Amino acid sequence: MVSRARFKAILTGLALYAIAAGFITYFGVNAYTGRYGLNARIELEKEAASLTAELARLKVQRADEEKHVALLRSDRLDPDMLDEEARRQLDYANPRDLVRLLNR
Repeated sequence: MVSRARFKAILTGLALYAIAAGFITYFGVNAYTGRYGLNARIELEKEAASLTAELARLKVQRADEEKHVALLRSDRLDPDMLDEEARRQLDYANPRDLVRLLNR
């Protein structure tokens, strides 16, 4: 009986160590490859860098568009800009203008 109780105690201890090792392995693998793990963090940092670059590009583009719109406002109307915009929208060219056609 003593040997059976001792054998049961050893198996119980091994089972507890095995369960603990399983938990540690599970959480360790998830810490590396999980949704919020180390790999996901690297991907999120790459995405944040690309989005920051795109934001900077879009801010520059917006500033250019705002300058263009400011030239067409009624309080500071630039006649040359108005003429250029009207010709572009109406596909109009003055007979005295030199027109270059580009093949694209």
